[in-house]
Amino acid sequence: METDITIREAQAEIDTWIKTTGVRYFNELTNMAMLTEEVGEVARIIARQYGEQSFKKSDKEKNLSDELADVLFVLICIANQTGIDLSEALKKNLEKKTNRDGERHQSNEKLK
Repeated sequence: METDITIREAQAEIDTWIKTTGVRYFNELTNMAMLTEEVGEVARIIARQYGEQSFKKSDKEKNLSDELADVLFVLICIANQTGIDLSEALKKNLEKKTNRDGERHQSNEKLK
């Protein structure tokens, strides 16, 4: 996989990987459970690396970038199997956030 890849390319590449190496997509409910599990692993690393919890021996080998990639992989699987173009969805979501939150964040004293 190239380092510079668009979201649309990632969706296509993961779809190909699933259909060749992975055989087929897990169902949506299984992928949702897997996404939750992967997000939990990210939370565990963040809590130990940036929070107040200490690392356990079993946590020492965990890598934040790898766990974030796991989250992205499962998220893309869910998007693929539900017919969502994440490039378009992200574009629309950023427009929504800009329209809704642009002035609110700029005038938030807590953020200055």
